[in-house]
Amino acid sequence: MTIIEEISEYLQKGKAKNVKTLVQQAIDEGADPKQILNEGLLGGMMIIGEKFKKNEVFVPEVLVAARAMNAGLTILEPKLVEIGNQAVGKAVIGTVKGDLHDIGKNLVTMMLKGAGFEIYDIGVDVEADAFIEKAEEVGADVICMSALLTTTMPNMKTVIDALNDKGVREKYIVMVGGAPVNENFAEQIGADYYTPDATTAAEVAKKAVESKNAMQTA
Repeated sequence: MTIIEEISEYLQKGKAKNVKTLVQQAIDEGADPKQILNEGLLGGMMIIGEKFKKNEVFVPEVLVAARAMNAGLTILEPKLVEIGNQAVGKAVIGTVKGDLHDIGKNLVTMMLKGAGFEIYDIGVDVEADAFIEKAEEVGADVICMSALLTTTMPNMKTVIDALNDKGVREKYIVMVGGAPVNENFAEQIGADYYTPDATTAAEVAKKAVESKNAMQTA
C-alpha cells in the first residue's frame, strides 16, 4: 500500500493523528501535494461520502473522517499555497434566519471541502443580506442555504428575492437543502438545485461550477 492510500485509509477510519503524520511524511518524501490532496484526503472523504449516501456509515463517522481530513489539510495547505493550487470554486454556506440547526450544514460543508471547495461558513440564523454580502466579498460561485424547520423555509426565498433585487442573481449558483425542503419547493422559490444529502450536494456543486466555468471560457 502506498503512503497516499494509507492516508485515505486512516482518514476513512477517522484517525486524525495518523493522517497528520502520514501527510507530513509524504511531503518529506517529495510526494506531489496535489496528489496527497486529491487521492489521499479528498479521495478518502469521497469514499466516506458514498458510504454515507448508502447508509453504510452515519453522521458520527462522517464527522470524525472530516476531522481527520482537516488535520491533514492543516499540514498540506501551506504547500498547496506554494504551488498555487486552485480550488474548484468558492461556496458560502449558512442556515437561514430563524433556524439554529447546523448538523446538515456542517455535513455539507465537510463534503464541499472534500470536493475541493474553498468554504465560507457563515453559521446559523443568517439574515438574507449576510449571505449576499459574504458572497460578494469573497467572489463566491455557490450560495448554499439550509433549513430544518418548515417555518424558516420561506427565508430561502427571501435570499433569492434579495439577490434579484440587487441584480446579482445570475452571478451565483443557489443550492438549498434540509429535511423539509424538496425539489418542488426549490423550483417554486427559484433555486438552481435541491439535493437530498450532503454527498450529492458536493457532487452537484462541483459539476455546476465546472459547467459554469466552461460556458464562461467558451
